[in-house]
Amino acid sequence: MPNDRKTFLVGPISPAAPGPLYQQIVDRLKREISEGRLKPGAPLPSFRTLAEDLLVSVITVKRAYEELEREEIIYRRQGLGTFVSEHGHNRSRETKLNAARKLLREGFREAAEAGLKPADILDITRDILKEKK
Repeated sequence: MPNDRKTFLVGPISPAAPGPLYQQIVDRLKREISEGRLKPGAPLPSFRTLAEDLLVSVITVKRAYEELEREEIIYRRQGLGTFVSEHGHNRSRETKLNAARKLLREGFREAAEAGLKPADILDITRDILKEKK
């Protein structure tokens, strides 16, 4: 039986969802860390355990962990396991902010190409922000 905590931690991933499976794991772990559900020093499941829980290959989980380690969001200690780094929250938040900036730039470019004026784009932006409250 899969460990519910670990499955909840990353949530279900799917080959039908956008992006490769390893990237879905990376994105979910970054969200858990940036939103404070995974604190600095928190242990992460082993490659094998998470792979079994998510029904993916160990290589998929290894690739996700390697990406997070490269970004200094997590770290590994031989014989002890994998943990959220002390700076994981900030690094994860920084990554998410950069992704948000990129998406906003793309959206603003699309709006401008559709003929919207800056004032129109600001109005739409305000409307969207109000929806989130």
